[in-house]
Amino acid sequence: MARRGAAGADCEMAQDTTMPKLNFEYWLDKAVEWGQATTLESQKDVCLHLPQLQEFLHQLYETIKHLQVPTVAIQQFPLIGQLLGRLCWNPFVIGYDESQKTLMWCLCCLYSSEPQTAVELKANSWIRSLLCHLLSSSKWESNEAETSTFISALGYTSADYYCHLVKNMVVSLVTELRENQCNGLHMQESISASRVNAISIFCVPLITLPDLTPLLETLLLYHGGSSKEILSLEFLEAVNEAFLKKKISLPESAVFSLWLRHLPSLEKATLHLLDQLFSIRWNSLEEVARVLKDSLLPQAASHPAIFRIVNEIFKNALMETDGTPEVMTIIQVFTQLFLQAYQNKNKQYEFPLKAYFPYHHQPLVRSLVRHPFELPTTYWSHHVKHISDMLKAIVEDTNISSLTDLFEIWFLVACFGEWLDIAAEQLLKAAVEPDPVLWLLAFYYCPKNENQQRTQTMIEAQAVYNHLMTLFSCRDLSLKDLEAAVHRVTGVEQCCNQQLSTHLLTNFLLFSSGGHKIAQECIHHITEITDTSKEVYNLLIRTAYRFNRSGEENQRTLKLMNELLQKFTWKV
Repeated sequence: MARRGAAGADCEMAQDTTMPKLNFEYWLDKAVEWGQATTLESQKDVCLHLPQLQEFLHQLYETIKHLQVPTVAIQQFPLIGQLLGRLCWNPFVIGYDESQKTLMWCLCCLYSSEPQTAVELKANSWIRSLLCHLLSSSKWESNEAETSTFISALGYTSADYYCHLVKNMVVSLVTELRENQCNGLHMQESISASRVNAISIFCVPLITLPDLTPLLETLLLYHGGSSKEILSLEFLEAVNEAFLKKKISLPESAVFSLWLRHLPSLEKATLHLLDQLFSIRWNSLEEVARVLKDSLLPQAASHPAIFRIVNEIFKNALMETDGTPEVMTIIQVFTQLFLQAYQNKNKQYEFPLKAYFPYHHQPLVRSLVRHPFELPTTYWSHHVKHISDMLKAIVEDTNISSLTDLFEIWFLVACFGEWLDIAAEQLLKAAVEPDPVLWLLAFYYCPKNENQQRTQTMIEAQAVYNHLMTLFSCRDLSLKDLEAAVHRVTGVEQCCNQQLSTHLLTNFLLFSSGGHKIAQECIHHITEITDTSKEVYNLLIRTAYRFNRSGEENQRTLKLMNELLQKFTWKV
């Protein structure tokens, strides 16, 4: 007994003043005597004392869980580390009822969420290793020889035993966390933020263990009374990394909570999505939509905070790539999927549209978010004109003076680019008033009107439109017939004029009576001479995607689009 000396005396004093029935030294002596229960005699003695030991551990936990900081617990029970450390390596102890769970909770109480000294750092490292040891099957297997007798006596194989051990431990932790969440108002029973933080830290090396998933979910959905984040940053980063690499599968609610709690994880997920989409060849927008949906970002964007952050990242990506067509197409498909998720999850409109677009003209927003398939096709041209009229009134308002304001308006319209594609179609296919539609398209391709750029773009577009309409009903066409329109694509220096003329010419080839006969020749000609191949490709896959969703029955146009798309062999 001399080995305990003054420390033992301090411990007895603490027990006398705090909890007289907590016979601490008795159980430490027993833990030393038992070791890892490798002899028959020690195993029998352990089994004999297991119920009383579990009661002792429960009392110990109830005593130390209300202490403010780990150092107070160590001051009251200086040998607590020796006791818990020895018990954690005794397979009979941790295999009995709820003893393993209680040991883990006791260790969490000793963990310093903000270590200040080298001693606290070392103690944290030791606690993490013990906690990982309690749940990690690989560490248990290294002690197979010492635990095989116990496991065999239970009728388990080693793999079965440890599998059940982990599952039971996770179930216990999940149950306790959920009960605490439900009873959060009862402060005496609540789990401290530091303990929840400790649990999240010991999960880090075990993130990809399948049986741990329920605990990951519960932690991500857990919110204590603290205004600060209670889960460790290492845990949040590790979960996000494992999710992005598809090493774990989590419910949507847990992933959304992760991104709301930790914005760097949301940013990383968005950039990871963009990298993923840039690394594959797009054979169709259905493939792009699948990748987007699998990322869960469109669904998560139903929360305004997530939507606005993702939208800002997309906006920056668009500026950094000088408005490349594939980035714009990604943004447009993302916006469509977001609206679908928003309408599904907001049947009662939990969040108004203004929460997602707080700085924009709300009537314009409401018009843009209208899904084309919600309206009869005969009403599309009227709706496009309505959008154009509102937009023109806003843009030409003297209050819109800065380029930043103008860009924000342009980006809003660009996100809903499906209406722009429909506008260009309606211009050729329907009896519409051309000026509002041409102005809308001119604004998209040339939002700035410095030196009358947009005005000049509209004049060029008007000339192309007039020429194409004279040929729209002709059944026999040659490339020479389109020479004037083609020249406006290949012979202009202004990029915006070229892109708008290409858009109109491509639609003419798709929808006119004789355009399909010369479509491949014409598109090959203009993409060889100009750098418009990506614009044409993206327009084709967007149109095909819309036709497939709408059940378009124009088989000739669908067949032509598929043939044209097969000619584009580059990797986007």
